[in-house]
Amino acid sequence: MFWQEEREEDKPFQVPDDIVDINYRITARTLPLDHAHALSSALLAALPWLEEEEDAGIHLIHGAESGNGWYRPEDVTNELLHLSRRARMSLRIPKQRQADAEALVGQTLDIAGYPLEVGEASIKRLSALPTLFSRYVRTEPGLSEEDFLAWAAAEIKALGIPVRKLMAGKSHAFRTPEGTLHTRTLMIADLEPEPAVLLQQKGIGKGRKIGCGLFIPHKGITAVKDTN
Repeated sequence: MFWQEEREEDKPFQVPDDIVDINYRITARTLPLDHAHALSSALLAALPWLEEEEDAGIHLIHGAESGNGWYRPEDVTNELLHLSRRARMSLRIPKQRQADAEALVGQTLDIAGYPLEVGEASIKRLSALPTLFSRYVRTEPGLSEEDFLAWAAAEIKALGIPVRKLMAGKSHAFRTPEGTLHTRTLMIADLEPEPAVLLQQKGIGKGRKIGCGLFIPHKGITAVKDTN
């Protein structure tokens, strides 16, 4: 008898669920556009364990005007986010913390004076898509795009992930009690499934608890070129 077992590389890649995104329905008509510090503070107060979880992160909340994530209004001091019923709040957490994170359901958070009611939660695995982007990667003020990309490429390569296509986008600044936080948008394309998941799990740079360095799937790099 001739019997050949299926080779490991022939098996379809299964996205692991040790790190996941938990998405909450929310009820909030408006939030400050610059809500990074307020949201982080409210969530860390409600879920103190988030601070100690190295792999946990807080996604900032976006309205319809953010489009595919590459555009965002510039007047962070005075503008508000107008949220639809489809708006969601998301945390990136170890799967073992799911029950702890679901304790948020039914609570009302105070986001700089704006109430945010937390509704039902659902779990979503990370993506194996080849194109990922981060809306906010921390950077130093005045750092050139070339130097920012060189730093980002080194950070990604340090995770064992090859960098083939990397593109920086717009700069943003957020206010915090410690001073202004400077960020840039970053996209990476042509990733294999396993490195794509790893990059979402680990992120790059500092500030995961304030919405920085977290990657999410994107429909493709062509759309970003068109936007810019």
